[in-house]
Amino acid sequence: MAYLTLRNINKIYPNGFHAVHNFNLEIEKGEFVVFVGPSGCGKSTTLRMIAGLEEISNGEFLINGERANEKGPREREIAMVFQSYALYPQMTVYDNIAFGLTLQGVDEDIIEERVNNVARILGLTDYLDRLPRALSGGQRQRVAIGRAIIRKVGVFLMDEPLSNLDAKQRVTMRYEIAQIHKETGATTIYVTHDQTEAMTLADRIVVMKDGYVQQVGTPYELYFQPANVFVAGFIGEPPMNFLRGTVTHGCLHFGKNRIDLSKVLPEAAGMEGKPIVLGYRPEAILLGQQPDGYVVTGNVELTEMLGDYTNIYITAEEDQAILKVDSHDTPQMDIDLTYTIPYTAVYLFDGETENVIPTRHE
Repeated sequence: MAYLTLRNINKIYPNGFHAVHNFNLEIEKGEFVVFVGPSGCGKSTTLRMIAGLEEISNGEFLINGERANEKGPREREIAMVFQSYALYPQMTVYDNIAFGLTLQGVDEDIIEERVNNVARILGLTDYLDRLPRALSGGQRQRVAIGRAIIRKVGVFLMDEPLSNLDAKQRVTMRYEIAQIHKETGATTIYVTHDQTEAMTLADRIVVMKDGYVQQVGTPYELYFQPANVFVAGFIGEPPMNFLRGTVTHGCLHFGKNRIDLSKVLPEAAGMEGKPIVLGYRPEAILLGQQPDGYVVTGNVELTEMLGDYTNIYITAEEDQAILKVDSHDTPQMDIDLTYTIPYTAVYLFDGETENVIPTRHE
């Protein structure tokens, strides 16, 4: 296992494009860290700089406290699993897994012992004689993971390893990756655009946007204590609902609606004219008019019954929202529905900086 330090890491390409800005992070030994964000946010570029596949423009990268900027990929003792699997089609599963050790000249008896052990962990024992074309997508991905973990390096890097799998296979592989990490205890950095993968696998998540780190925290912290509008809207399914308006006489005005902010923000009276974003989670609402909350009425535009819950798409005059309710409470289409946003479920953000504003609930 290894611990990693990234200090003010930047990536600037020859054409002047600044892909990663001042990336700072400490990764502990055995930690599972996930980089998440939309396409083009810089997460894969950062991973490739850690692997030594991309040059670091400026900043410092350390492995176990030792500077590694100038070290090549082999010297860093890092194993990487790619999105494309990158298996050798003419080699059996056994030979694909053993390939790295074979290149190193490891004794054949040791290779056989390690391959069999890795195959047992990954459930590949019965497939060692098969070629990659005879495997399912999930099995090929397990072979790619096996080729990485057999080397017993200090750090594993995974770049969108599940993106080529179908929904059922992704669920299965998420569980298997979590079990592999539990068994090996390896320091792991995992890149994905899928927030479900991030939330279910990570010890900590790094949320990125446009090359900048937006927030670093546990899944719980990102979900319940988002630092800004982007994180609040990116983490959570369905995403957080937002109402944008301006403070007038201590109230948030949006369209024809008015919300008294003094219930959650006592200093609202001194914020005259300030743009504010009010957010609330789809599952945090209560149906009907309830005490200790903001009451909203909207028209039901669409419902999505998804088994144990239903997504309700609401239009309240000029604003739209998604509500998540028990499937037994699925309403009829095109009716007016009243619901309550509890004061304790309200998030407020600065309308200009989009950073969170601390609230107090009465």
